Amino acid sequence: MKSENKNNTMPLCQPERPIPAPPMLRFSPTAWAKLLFLRDQGDTEVTGFAIAAAEDLLLVEDICLVPQTCMSASVAMDDQAVADFFDEQVDRGLKPGQFARIWVHTHPGNWSQPSSIDEETFWRVFGRTDWAVMFILARGGQNYARLQFHVGPGGDMDIPISVDYRRPFAASNHQAWKEEYLAGVHQEVLVMPREVNAAGSLAKQGHAVPFGADADWFDWQMELFGDPDDFQEFQHAVKP
Repeated sequence: MKSENKNNTMPLCQPERPIPAPPMLRFSPTAWAKLLFLRDQGDTEVTGFAIAAAEDLLLVEDICLVPQTCMSASVAMDDQAVADFFDEQVDRGLKPGQFARIWVHTHPGNWSQPSSIDEETFWRVFGRTDWAVMFILARGGQNYARLQFHVGPGGDMDIPISVDYRRPFAASNHQAWKEEYLAGVHQEVLVMPREVNAAGSLAKQGHAVPFGADADWFDWQMELFGDPDDFQEFQHAVKP
């Protein structure tokens, strides 16, 4: 007679691993209100950098403008002004992942897809970063967000956006936003250089050149964009 093995137990099923939520670009209500306000101040594009929360690098808490020359289909930021802006953020104790990874700009029409100039600018300025986001908000409310990363094989993906009302947020400040717009946004005929080396001489002559096309840009951008630890910080700081 066979003895019954009381120690026999049915194998336990391994629980399925939860599928992580896809990344989402989120704006605080104040940052979103400011972006809408800046978008509607004129008939040209407006561009700036998003300031992200330290604990969540895809949560935008502010939009900052730098001196720029704007047209209906393009924007040229002053490279020295960008460098100064980056220095100011470092002095505030922010890390590059908080202020130098999310490029925000508007389109005056109803089309939010990136133009060829947008794509060239995004690649030229952020092509050496570990990760970056391009966000476009059109006058008609359409929007576009793309996350790209250059770690390992690299890649990119379109990501959704939302306004996050779950956290405390400040009130609107139209007067301060208006002053920031008037101080930084100028309209001028944009001169497109054929070569990057030509951009430096154009800038010296007082012409606007595409953001990141000035030859001096390459002398200092790697100081901020070359930190290999930033992508690990991004992975740990992005929350669903």
